Amino acid sequence: MRKTIRSFTLFIIILIFSFMAVQMKVQEKPAEPGLDEKVKIFLDKHRSDWHDWNVPYRDGQFLHDLILEHNYTRALEIGTSTGHAAVWIAWALSKTGGKLITIEIDKGRHAQALANFKEAGVADYIDARLADAHELVKELDGPFDFVFSDADKEWYKQYFIDVAPKMSVGGCFTAHNITMRSWPGITEFVDYVRSRPDFKTIIETKRTSGISVSLKKKK
Repeated sequence: MRKTIRSFTLFIIILIFSFMAVQMKVQEKPAEPGLDEKVKIFLDKHRSDWHDWNVPYRDGQFLHDLILEHNYTRALEIGTSTGHAAVWIAWALSKTGGKLITIEIDKGRHAQALANFKEAGVADYIDARLADAHELVKELDGPFDFVFSDADKEWYKQYFIDVAPKMSVGGCFTAHNITMRSWPGITEFVDYVRSRPDFKTIIETKRTSGISVSLKKKK
């Protein structure tokens, strides 16, 4: 009887330490004090201000939660616009100890994004590049475990082809506006990623306005 009790007690202790280890892994680097509140205030204040091809609020929330769920740390965003999605992504990365590279070709949107990152308090977690993503994505070394594509839709397939070899197993390539099949390039992109045996692709429509998630599998 005592042996059974000791075994059960040991089992409970192991479970507790396992749970603690998982929690520590999910948040390898604590976010700076007050950052959560600062980001929340920023997002609430500007909730109805996002134009210029930015994602809606719930899509930003989805990307944030996806990064935390998988503990991603090395992120790439193709198409910054004025920075709504990047704020959500960087906020999540502040909790995993990661950093985001984001690319924007328009000088005005890039400048506004930099101001938004500073106001939101997430500038330290973002490497914002003013560049042509058609060229820069090919040049980046990686590796990446999270990619968000929200630039020119007709180039989605090529962005995926360029970045997929630089992605780690378990990482995911996400893309915006996927339900808008009338847009040039969207159908071609979706058909292509679904044909790749090294990726598993779903399209999330319940929690987003239409984001594809392609998870890189082991060969």
